[in-house]
Amino acid sequence: MSDARETELLASVPDGLFIGGQWRPAEGGKTLDVYDPATGAVIRSIADASVADGAAAMDAAAGAFPAWAATPVRERAEILRRAFDLLQARKEEAALLMTLEMGKPVAEARGEVAYGGEFLRWFSEEAAHVQGRYGANPEGTGRMIVTQHPVGPAFLITPWNFPLAMATRKIAPALAAGCTVIIKPASLTPLTTLFFAAILEEAGVPAGVVNVLTTSTTGPVSEGIIRDPRLRKLSFTGSTPVGQRLLEQAAGNVLRTSMELGGNAPFVVFDDADLDKAVDGAMLAKFRNIGQACTAANRFIVQRSVVEEFTRRVTERVKQMRIGRGTEDGVQIGPLIDDRAVAKAESLVGDAVTRGATVTTGGSVVDGPGTFYQPTVVADVQPGSEILREEIFGPVLAIVPFDTEDDAVRIANDTEYGLVSYVFTGNLARGQRMIERLETGMMGLNVGVVSNAAAPFGGWKMSGLGREGGAEGIHEYLQTKYTLTANPFA
Repeated sequence: MSDARETELLASVPDGLFIGGQWRPAEGGKTLDVYDPATGAVIRSIADASVADGAAAMDAAAGAFPAWAATPVRERAEILRRAFDLLQARKEEAALLMTLEMGKPVAEARGEVAYGGEFLRWFSEEAAHVQGRYGANPEGTGRMIVTQHPVGPAFLITPWNFPLAMATRKIAPALAAGCTVIIKPASLTPLTTLFFAAILEEAGVPAGVVNVLTTSTTGPVSEGIIRDPRLRKLSFTGSTPVGQRLLEQAAGNVLRTSMELGGNAPFVVFDDADLDKAVDGAMLAKFRNIGQACTAANRFIVQRSVVEEFTRRVTERVKQMRIGRGTEDGVQIGPLIDDRAVAKAESLVGDAVTRGATVTTGGSVVDGPGTFYQPTVVADVQPGSEILREEIFGPVLAIVPFDTEDDAVRIANDTEYGLVSYVFTGNLARGQRMIERLETGMMGLNVGVVSNAAAPFGGWKMSGLGREGGAEGIHEYLQTKYTLTANPFA
Protein backbone atom coordinates (compact mmCIF):
# COMPACT_ATOMS: atom_id res chain seq x y z
CA MET A 1 0.00 0.00 0.00
CA SER A 2 1.13 3.55 -0.69
CA ASP A 3 -0.22 4.96 2.56
CA ALA A 4 1.04 3.80 5.97
CA ARG A 5 -2.33 4.70 7.46
CA GLU A 6 -4.08 2.33 5.08
CA THR A 7 -1.61 -0.44 5.83
CA GLU A 8 -2.06 -0.02 9.58
CA LEU A 9 -5.85 0.02 9.30
CA LEU A 10 -6.01 -3.10 7.15
CA ALA A 11 -3.69 -4.95 9.52
CA SER A 12 -5.97 -4.08 12.45
CA VAL A 13 -9.04 -5.77 10.95
CA PRO A 14 -9.63 -9.33 12.22
CA ASP A 15 -9.01 -11.94 9.53
CA GLY A 16 -10.90 -14.86 11.08
CA LEU A 17 -14.46 -16.07 11.43
CA PHE A 18 -16.31 -14.81 14.50
CA ILE A 19 -18.17 -17.77 16.00
CA GLY A 20 -19.36 -18.18 19.56
CA GLY A 21 -17.47 -15.11 20.71
CA GLN A 22 -14.14 -16.35 19.33
CA TRP A 23 -12.09 -15.30 16.31
CA ARG A 24 -11.00 -18.49 14.57
CA PRO A 25 -9.62 -19.67 11.23
CA ALA A 26 -11.79 -21.41 8.68
CA GLU A 27 -11.86 -25.18 8.48
CA GLY A 28 -8.57 -26.35 6.97
CA GLY A 29 -7.13 -22.83 7.13
CA LYS A 30 -8.74 -21.86 3.82
CA THR A 31 -8.59 -18.15 2.92
CA LEU A 32 -10.00 -15.73 0.36
CA ASP A 33 -8.47 -12.54 -1.02
CA VAL A 34 -10.03 -9.08 -0.84
CA TYR A 35 -9.18 -6.58 -3.60
CA ASP A 36 -9.05 -2.81 -3.97
CA PRO A 37 -11.21 -2.19 -7.08
CA ALA A 38 -9.33 1.05 -7.77
CA THR A 39 -6.03 -0.78 -8.30
CA GLY A 40 -6.84 -4.47 -8.59
CA ALA A 41 -4.36 -5.20 -5.79
CA VAL A 42 -4.99 -7.70 -3.00
CA ILE A 43 -5.37 -5.74 0.24
CA ARG A 44 -6.10 -8.55 2.70
CA SER A 45 -6.55 -12.32 2.93
CA ILE A 46 -9.20 -13.56 5.38
CA ALA A 47 -10.84 -16.79 6.49
CA ASP A 48 -12.97 -18.59 3.89
CA ALA A 49 -15.74 -20.47 5.72
CA SER A 50 -16.91 -23.97 4.82
CA VAL A 51 -20.29 -25.64 5.30
CA ALA A 52 -18.96 -27.06 8.58
CA ASP A 53 -18.05 -23.55 9.74
CA GLY A 54 -21.60 -22.49 8.94
CA ALA A 55 -22.93 -25.32 11.08
CA ALA A 56 -20.70 -24.20 13.94
CA ALA A 57 -22.08 -20.67 13.64
CA MET A 58 -25.61 -22.07 13.71
CA ASP A 59 -24.76 -24.03 16.86
CA ALA A 60 -23.47 -20.84 18.48
CA ALA A 61 -26.48 -18.73 17.51
CA ALA A 62 -28.97 -21.36 18.62
CA GLY A 63 -27.13 -21.93 21.88
CA ALA A 64 -27.02 -18.24 22.74
CA PHE A 65 -30.63 -17.50 21.82
CA PRO A 66 -32.50 -18.44 25.05
CA ALA A 67 -30.31 -16.27 27.27
CA TRP A 68 -30.28 -13.33 24.84
CA ALA A 69 -34.05 -13.47 24.39
CA ALA A 70 -34.40 -13.36 28.18
CA THR A 71 -31.99 -10.43 28.53
CA PRO A 72 -33.82 -7.30 29.69
CA VAL A 73 -34.62 -4.93 26.86
CA ARG A 74 -32.73 -2.11 28.51
CA GLU A 75 -29.52 -4.16 28.57
CA ARG A 76 -29.85 -5.02 24.89
CA ALA A 77 -30.52 -1.36 24.09
CA GLU A 78 -27.49 -0.16 26.04
CA ILE A 79 -25.21 -2.53 24.13
CA LEU A 80 -26.49 -1.12 20.84
CA ARG A 81 -25.98 2.41 22.10
CA ARG A 82 -22.41 1.60 23.14
CA ALA A 83 -21.81 0.17 19.67
CA PHE A 84 -23.09 3.43 18.18
CA ASP A 85 -20.72 5.46 20.33
CA LEU A 86 -17.75 3.23 19.51
CA LEU A 87 -18.52 3.46 15.80
CA GLN A 88 -18.65 7.26 15.96
CA ALA A 89 -15.29 7.27 17.72
CA ARG A 90 -13.84 5.23 14.84
CA LYS A 91 -15.80 6.76 11.99
CA GLU A 92 -12.73 7.82 10.01
CA GLU A 93 -11.32 4.30 10.12
CA ALA A 94 -14.66 2.81 9.09
CA ALA A 95 -14.99 5.24 6.18
CA LEU A 96 -11.48 4.62 4.89
CA LEU A 97 -11.90 0.85 5.16
CA MET A 98 -15.07 0.97 3.05
CA THR A 99 -13.31 3.04 0.42
CA LEU A 100 -10.43 0.60 0.26
CA GLU A 101 -12.55 -2.50 -0.28
CA MET A 102 -15.54 -1.05 -2.14
CA GLY A 103 -14.17 2.02 -3.94
CA LYS A 104 -16.63 4.77 -3.00
CA PRO A 105 -15.14 8.23 -2.30
CA VAL A 106 -14.21 8.74 1.34
CA ALA A 107 -16.67 11.63 1.63
CA GLU A 108 -19.49 9.26 0.68
CA ALA A 109 -18.14 6.58 2.98
CA ARG A 110 -18.34 9.05 5.86
CA GLY A 111 -21.99 9.55 4.96
CA GLU A 112 -22.54 5.80 5.13
CA VAL A 113 -20.97 5.66 8.59
CA ALA A 114 -23.41 8.36 9.74
CA TYR A 115 -26.36 6.59 8.09
CA GLY A 116 -25.36 3.13 9.25
CA GLY A 117 -24.74 4.31 12.77
CA GLU A 118 -28.25 5.69 12.98
CA PHE A 119 -29.69 2.16 12.85
CA LEU A 120 -27.79 1.35 16.04
CA ARG A 121 -29.09 4.48 17.74
CA TRP A 122 -32.64 4.15 16.37
CA PHE A 123 -33.10 0.52 17.40
CA SER A 124 -31.43 1.07 20.77
CA GLU A 125 -34.34 3.43 21.38
CA GLU A 126 -37.00 1.38 19.58
CA ALA A 127 -36.24 -1.77 21.60
CA ALA A 128 -38.19 -0.52 24.61
CA HIS A 129 -41.17 0.57 22.50
CA VAL A 130 -42.38 -2.90 21.49
CA GLN A 131 -45.84 -3.30 22.95
CA GLY A 132 -48.63 -5.82 23.19
CA ARG A 133 -52.22 -5.30 24.26
CA TYR A 134 -54.73 -6.47 26.84
CA GLY A 135 -58.52 -6.32 26.83
CA ALA A 136 -61.81 -8.14 27.09
CA ASN A 137 -63.00 -10.23 24.18
CA PRO A 138 -66.21 -9.03 22.49
CA GLU A 139 -68.29 -11.69 24.21
CA GLY A 140 -67.02 -10.70 27.65
CA THR A 141 -66.13 -14.29 28.50
CA GLY A 142 -62.39 -13.76 28.83
CA ARG A 143 -59.40 -11.48 28.54
CA MET A 144 -57.16 -11.33 25.48
CA ILE A 145 -53.41 -10.83 25.96
CA VAL A 146 -51.28 -10.16 22.85
CA THR A 147 -47.50 -10.30 23.34
CA GLN A 148 -44.43 -10.01 21.08
CA HIS A 149 -41.52 -12.46 21.21
CA PRO A 150 -38.18 -12.73 19.34
CA VAL A 151 -38.58 -15.03 16.37
CA GLY A 152 -35.30 -16.88 16.96
CA PRO A 153 -31.87 -17.22 15.37
CA ALA A 154 -31.58 -15.15 12.18
CA PHE A 155 -29.38 -15.48 9.09
CA LEU A 156 -28.45 -12.14 7.56
CA ILE A 157 -26.96 -11.93 4.05
CA THR A 158 -25.62 -8.50 3.10
CA PRO A 159 -24.48 -7.04 -0.25
CA TRP A 160 -21.18 -5.43 -1.22
CA ASN A 161 -22.38 -1.92 -2.07
CA PHE A 162 -23.14 -0.60 1.45
CA PRO A 163 -21.05 -2.89 3.65
CA LEU A 164 -21.60 -1.03 6.92
CA ALA A 165 -25.16 0.25 6.59
CA MET A 166 -26.52 -3.10 5.44
CA ALA A 167 -24.90 -4.81 8.44
CA THR A 168 -26.24 -2.31 10.97
CA ARG A 169 -29.67 -2.19 9.31
CA LYS A 170 -30.08 -5.93 9.88
CA ILE A 171 -28.11 -6.59 13.06
CA ALA A 172 -29.52 -3.69 15.11
CA PRO A 173 -33.23 -4.61 14.92
CA ALA A 174 -32.45 -8.31 15.35
CA LEU A 175 -30.50 -7.71 18.54
CA ALA A 176 -33.02 -5.17 19.81
CA ALA A 177 -35.79 -7.75 19.36
CA GLY A 178 -33.84 -10.45 21.22
CA CYS A 179 -32.68 -12.53 18.25
CA THR A 180 -29.22 -13.95 17.76
CA VAL A 181 -27.66 -13.68 14.30
CA ILE A 182 -25.29 -15.14 11.78
CA ILE A 183 -24.21 -12.53 9.25
CA LYS A 184 -22.62 -13.39 5.93
CA PRO A 185 -21.18 -10.34 4.19
CA ALA A 186 -20.44 -10.31 0.46
CA SER A 187 -17.06 -11.84 -0.34
CA LEU A 188 -16.13 -8.69 -2.30
CA THR A 189 -16.42 -6.40 0.76
CA PRO A 190 -16.16 -8.43 3.99
CA LEU A 191 -13.66 -6.29 5.89
CA THR A 192 -16.12 -3.66 7.07
CA THR A 193 -18.34 -6.32 8.64
CA LEU A 194 -15.36 -7.86 10.45
CA PHE A 195 -14.40 -4.38 11.67
CA PHE A 196 -17.96 -3.82 12.90
CA ALA A 197 -18.10 -7.23 14.60
CA ALA A 198 -15.05 -6.25 16.64
CA ILE A 199 -16.90 -3.09 17.70
CA LEU A 200 -19.91 -5.16 18.77
CA GLU A 201 -17.63 -7.43 20.76
CA GLU A 202 -16.12 -4.40 22.50
CA ALA A 203 -19.62 -3.04 23.16
CA GLY A 204 -20.41 -6.15 25.17
CA VAL A 205 -22.43 -8.37 22.85
CA PRO A 206 -22.40 -11.82 24.56
CA ALA A 207 -20.70 -14.79 22.93
CA GLY A 208 -22.78 -16.41 20.21
CA VAL A 209 -25.23 -13.53 19.82
CA VAL A 210 -23.45 -12.24 16.70
CA ASN A 211 -21.54 -14.63 14.45
CA VAL A 212 -19.74 -13.65 11.23
CA LEU A 213 -19.05 -15.95 8.28
CA THR A 214 -16.91 -14.79 5.39
CA THR A 215 -16.89 -17.22 2.49
CA SER A 216 -16.32 -17.62 -1.23
CA THR A 217 -18.73 -20.60 -1.38
CA THR A 218 -21.84 -18.62 -0.60
CA GLY A 219 -24.42 -21.03 -2.01
CA PRO A 220 -23.50 -24.21 -0.10
CA VAL A 221 -22.70 -22.40 3.16
CA SER A 222 -25.94 -20.40 3.05
CA GLU A 223 -28.11 -23.36 2.11
CA GLY A 224 -26.72 -25.42 4.97
CA ILE A 225 -27.76 -22.72 7.44
CA ILE A 226 -31.15 -22.08 5.82
CA ARG A 227 -32.02 -25.79 5.88
CA ASP A 228 -31.22 -26.06 9.59
CA PRO A 229 -34.52 -26.34 11.51
CA ARG A 230 -33.17 -24.17 14.32
CA LEU A 231 -33.02 -21.12 12.05
CA ARG A 232 -36.22 -19.05 12.18
CA LYS A 233 -35.47 -15.91 10.17
CA LEU A 234 -33.75 -15.07 6.88
CA SER A 235 -32.95 -11.51 5.80
CA PHE A 236 -31.33 -10.90 2.41
CA THR A 237 -30.35 -7.84 0.41
CA GLY A 238 -29.29 -8.49 -3.17
CA SER A 239 -30.54 -9.40 -6.62
CA THR A 240 -34.05 -10.68 -7.30
CA PRO A 241 -32.90 -13.98 -8.90
CA VAL A 242 -30.82 -14.86 -5.83
CA GLY A 243 -33.65 -13.79 -3.56
CA GLN A 244 -36.04 -16.11 -5.38
CA ARG A 245 -33.70 -19.07 -4.85
CA LEU A 246 -33.35 -18.23 -1.17
CA LEU A 247 -37.12 -18.00 -0.78
CA GLU A 248 -37.44 -21.48 -2.25
CA GLN A 249 -34.95 -22.78 0.30
CA ALA A 250 -36.64 -20.88 3.14
CA ALA A 251 -39.99 -22.43 2.29
CA GLY A 252 -38.77 -25.81 3.55
CA ASN A 253 -38.81 -24.65 7.17
CA VAL A 254 -41.39 -21.86 6.64
CA LEU A 255 -38.90 -19.20 7.69
CA ARG A 256 -39.80 -15.61 8.33
CA THR A 257 -38.15 -13.70 5.47
CA SER A 258 -37.16 -10.15 4.64
CA MET A 259 -36.09 -9.64 1.02
CA GLU A 260 -34.72 -6.33 -0.22
CA LEU A 261 -34.20 -7.12 -3.89
CA GLY A 262 -33.59 -5.39 -7.22
CA GLY A 263 -34.80 -2.00 -8.35
CA ASN A 264 -35.46 -0.07 -11.54
CA ALA A 265 -36.23 3.35 -10.11
CA PRO A 266 -38.02 5.92 -12.26
CA PHE A 267 -37.07 9.58 -11.84
CA VAL A 268 -39.95 11.63 -13.25
CA VAL A 269 -39.48 15.32 -14.08
CA PHE A 270 -42.58 17.33 -15.01
CA ASP A 271 -42.45 20.63 -16.87
CA ASP A 272 -43.65 22.49 -13.76
CA ALA A 273 -40.68 21.27 -11.68
CA ASP A 274 -37.94 23.51 -10.35
CA LEU A 275 -35.24 22.37 -12.78
CA ASP A 276 -32.40 23.45 -10.50
CA LYS A 277 -33.74 21.19 -7.77
CA ALA A 278 -34.49 18.43 -10.26
CA VAL A 279 -30.92 18.44 -11.57
CA ASP A 280 -29.50 18.49 -8.04
CA GLY A 281 -31.81 15.59 -7.15
CA ALA A 282 -30.79 13.70 -10.28
CA MET A 283 -27.11 13.93 -9.41
CA LEU A 284 -27.78 12.50 -5.96
CA ALA A 285 -30.23 9.84 -7.06
CA LYS A 286 -28.00 8.61 -9.87
CA PHE A 287 -24.36 9.05 -8.86
CA ARG A 288 -24.48 8.37 -5.11
CA ASN A 289 -22.30 5.31 -4.48
CA ILE A 290 -21.12 5.50 -8.12
CA GLY A 291 -24.63 4.50 -9.19
CA GLN A 292 -24.24 1.17 -7.40
CA ALA A 293 -27.36 1.31 -5.24
CA CYS A 294 -30.71 -0.44 -5.46
CA THR A 295 -32.25 2.98 -4.87
CA ALA A 296 -30.31 4.60 -7.73
CA ALA A 297 -32.47 6.28 -10.33
CA ASN A 298 -32.42 4.04 -13.38
CA ARG A 299 -34.80 5.72 -15.85
CA PHE A 300 -35.04 9.51 -16.09
CA ILE A 301 -38.51 10.14 -17.47
CA VAL A 302 -38.63 13.82 -18.45
CA GLN A 303 -41.51 15.80 -19.93
CA ARG A 304 -40.77 16.63 -23.54
CA SER A 305 -41.05 20.41 -23.15
CA VAL A 306 -38.12 20.45 -20.69
CA VAL A 307 -36.16 17.36 -21.72
CA GLU A 308 -33.65 19.28 -23.85
CA GLU A 309 -32.88 21.75 -21.05
CA PHE A 310 -32.72 19.01 -18.41
CA THR A 311 -30.36 16.99 -20.59
CA ARG A 312 -28.12 20.01 -21.18
CA ARG A 313 -27.87 20.79 -17.48
CA VAL A 314 -27.15 17.26 -16.27
CA THR A 315 -24.62 16.78 -19.07
CA GLU A 316 -22.72 19.88 -17.94
CA ARG A 317 -22.71 18.63 -14.35
CA VAL A 318 -21.61 15.13 -15.27
CA LYS A 319 -18.77 16.41 -17.48
CA GLN A 320 -17.29 18.11 -14.42
CA MET A 321 -17.25 14.99 -12.23
CA ARG A 322 -13.80 13.83 -11.19
CA ILE A 323 -12.90 10.15 -11.55
CA GLY A 324 -10.28 8.45 -9.40
CA ARG A 325 -9.43 6.36 -6.37
CA GLY A 326 -11.83 7.20 -3.59
CA THR A 327 -9.02 8.22 -1.23
CA GLU A 328 -8.03 11.15 -3.48
CA ASP A 329 -9.29 14.64 -2.68
CA GLY A 330 -12.22 15.82 -4.77
CA VAL A 331 -12.99 12.46 -6.37
CA GLN A 332 -16.71 11.97 -7.03
CA ILE A 333 -16.65 8.78 -9.12
CA GLY A 334 -14.64 5.83 -7.88
CA PRO A 335 -14.29 2.43 -9.50
CA LEU A 336 -17.11 -0.02 -10.12
CA ILE A 337 -16.86 -3.11 -7.98
CA ASP A 338 -15.40 -5.47 -10.59
CA ASP A 339 -14.91 -6.20 -14.30
CA ARG A 340 -18.41 -7.64 -14.67
CA ALA A 341 -19.94 -4.35 -13.52
CA VAL A 342 -17.90 -2.44 -16.10
CA ALA A 343 -18.88 -4.87 -18.85
CA LYS A 344 -22.56 -4.52 -17.93
CA ALA A 345 -22.48 -0.72 -18.09
CA GLU A 346 -20.67 -0.86 -21.43
CA SER A 347 -23.18 -3.35 -22.82
CA LEU A 348 -26.26 -1.39 -21.72
CA VAL A 349 -24.96 1.87 -23.18
CA GLY A 350 -23.97 0.13 -26.41
CA ASP A 351 -27.42 -1.42 -26.79
CA ALA A 352 -29.13 1.94 -26.19
CA VAL A 353 -26.98 3.66 -28.81
CA THR A 354 -27.64 0.89 -31.32
CA ARG A 355 -31.38 1.50 -30.85
CA GLY A 356 -31.06 5.26 -31.47
CA ALA A 357 -30.00 6.90 -28.21
CA THR A 358 -27.30 9.56 -28.05
CA VAL A 359 -24.39 9.71 -25.59
CA THR A 360 -23.96 13.36 -24.56
CA THR A 361 -20.96 12.70 -22.31
CA GLY A 362 -18.92 9.70 -21.18
CA GLY A 363 -19.81 6.29 -22.52
CA SER A 364 -16.41 4.61 -22.28
CA VAL A 365 -14.31 2.39 -20.07
CA VAL A 366 -11.43 4.24 -18.41
CA ASP A 367 -8.02 2.87 -19.44
CA GLY A 368 -5.53 1.88 -16.78
CA PRO A 369 -5.63 -0.10 -13.54
CA GLY A 370 -8.87 -0.58 -11.64
CA THR A 371 -12.45 -1.01 -12.83
CA PHE A 372 -13.54 2.47 -13.85
CA TYR A 373 -16.32 3.57 -16.18
CA GLN A 374 -16.89 7.18 -17.18
CA PRO A 375 -19.94 8.95 -15.71
CA THR A 376 -22.32 8.95 -18.65
CA VAL A 377 -25.50 10.60 -19.91
CA VAL A 378 -27.54 8.82 -22.59
CA ALA A 379 -30.33 10.90 -24.13
CA ASP A 380 -33.44 9.96 -26.13
CA VAL A 381 -33.41 6.32 -25.04
CA GLN A 382 -35.85 4.33 -27.13
CA PRO A 383 -38.54 1.90 -25.91
CA GLY A 384 -37.28 -1.68 -25.79
CA SER A 385 -33.73 -0.69 -24.83
CA GLU A 386 -32.13 -3.02 -22.28
CA ILE A 387 -31.10 -0.05 -20.16
CA LEU A 388 -34.79 0.56 -19.39
CA ARG A 389 -35.39 -3.04 -18.26
CA GLU A 390 -32.22 -3.90 -16.36
CA GLU A 391 -30.81 -2.33 -13.22
CA ILE A 392 -27.74 -0.42 -14.42
CA PHE A 393 -25.76 -0.38 -11.16
CA GLY A 394 -23.27 2.08 -12.59
CA PRO A 395 -22.78 5.81 -13.31
CA VAL A 396 -25.06 5.96 -16.36
CA LEU A 397 -27.97 8.42 -16.55
CA ALA A 398 -30.55 7.36 -19.18
CA ILE A 399 -33.18 9.87 -20.30
CA VAL A 400 -36.60 9.07 -21.82
CA PRO A 401 -39.03 11.80 -22.94
CA PHE A 402 -42.78 11.73 -22.21
CA ASP A 403 -45.78 13.88 -23.11
CA THR A 404 -48.61 13.50 -20.58
CA GLU A 405 -48.94 12.58 -16.92
CA ASP A 406 -50.58 9.31 -17.91
CA ASP A 407 -47.59 8.56 -20.15
CA ALA A 408 -45.21 9.20 -17.25
CA VAL A 409 -47.13 6.84 -14.98
CA ARG A 410 -47.29 4.14 -17.64
CA ILE A 411 -43.55 4.31 -18.37
CA ALA A 412 -42.62 4.48 -14.67
CA ASN A 413 -44.74 1.44 -13.79
CA ASP A 414 -43.63 -0.57 -16.82
CA THR A 415 -41.26 -2.80 -14.84
CA GLU A 416 -41.45 -5.88 -12.66
CA TYR A 417 -39.67 -3.94 -9.92
CA GLY A 418 -41.09 -1.46 -7.42
CA LEU A 419 -38.53 -0.35 -4.89
CA VAL A 420 -38.37 3.46 -5.09
CA SER A 421 -39.46 6.29 -7.36
CA TYR A 422 -38.58 9.96 -7.57
CA VAL A 423 -40.92 12.71 -8.75
CA PHE A 424 -40.18 16.39 -9.32
CA THR A 425 -43.16 18.68 -9.77
CA GLY A 426 -44.30 22.06 -8.49
CA ASN A 427 -47.93 20.96 -8.48
CA LEU A 428 -49.04 19.65 -5.08
CA ALA A 429 -52.09 17.83 -6.43
CA ARG A 430 -49.96 16.14 -9.10
CA GLY A 431 -47.47 15.08 -6.44
CA GLN A 432 -50.32 13.55 -4.42
CA ARG A 433 -51.59 11.72 -7.49
CA MET A 434 -48.15 10.29 -8.13
CA ILE A 435 -47.92 9.03 -4.55
CA GLU A 436 -51.05 6.99 -5.22
CA ARG A 437 -50.29 5.95 -8.81
CA LEU A 438 -46.65 4.88 -8.79
CA GLU A 439 -46.13 1.24 -7.87
CA THR A 440 -43.17 1.53 -5.51
CA GLY A 441 -42.65 0.93 -1.81
CA MET A 442 -40.88 4.28 -1.38
CA MET A 443 -40.99 7.63 -3.13
CA GLY A 444 -38.97 10.83 -3.08
CA LEU A 445 -41.13 13.85 -3.88
CA ASN A 446 -38.82 16.69 -4.94
CA VAL A 447 -35.90 14.99 -3.17
CA GLY A 448 -33.18 12.70 -4.55
CA VAL A 449 -32.39 10.59 -1.46
CA VAL A 450 -35.04 8.82 0.63
CA SER A 451 -33.15 6.47 2.98
CA ASN A 452 -33.48 7.13 6.70
CA ALA A 453 -33.15 4.84 9.72
CA ALA A 454 -36.50 6.05 11.06
CA ALA A 455 -38.35 5.15 7.84
CA PRO A 456 -39.54 1.75 6.55
CA PHE A 457 -37.25 0.73 3.66
CA GLY A 458 -38.59 -1.84 1.20
CA GLY A 459 -40.32 -2.46 -2.09
CA TRP A 460 -43.36 -3.77 -3.94
CA LYS A 461 -43.61 -6.43 -6.65
CA MET A 462 -40.30 -8.16 -7.47
CA SER A 463 -38.37 -5.71 -5.30
CA GLY A 464 -38.99 -7.70 -2.17
CA LEU A 465 -40.81 -8.47 1.05
CA GLY A 466 -40.78 -6.86 4.48
CA ARG A 467 -39.33 -3.59 5.71
CA GLU A 468 -36.06 -2.47 7.29
CA GLY A 469 -35.80 0.61 9.47
CA GLY A 470 -38.55 2.54 11.18
CA ALA A 471 -40.95 1.12 13.73
CA GLU A 472 -41.67 -1.62 11.21
CA GLY A 473 -38.07 -2.86 11.17
CA ILE A 474 -38.03 -4.44 14.61
CA HIS A 475 -41.28 -6.32 13.96
CA GLU A 476 -39.57 -8.29 11.21
CA TYR A 477 -37.75 -10.05 14.08
CA LEU A 478 -40.75 -10.53 16.37
CA GLN A 479 -43.60 -13.02 16.40
CA THR A 480 -47.02 -12.52 17.95
CA LYS A 481 -48.65 -14.66 20.64
CA TYR A 482 -52.30 -14.39 21.63
CA THR A 483 -53.38 -15.76 25.03
CA LEU A 484 -56.95 -16.03 26.28
CA THR A 485 -57.57 -16.06 30.02
CA ALA A 486 -60.85 -16.59 31.82
CA ASN A 487 -62.99 -13.62 32.83
CA PRO A 488 -61.52 -12.71 36.24
CA PHE A 489 -64.93 -11.47 37.42
CA ALA A 490 -66.90 -14.60 36.53
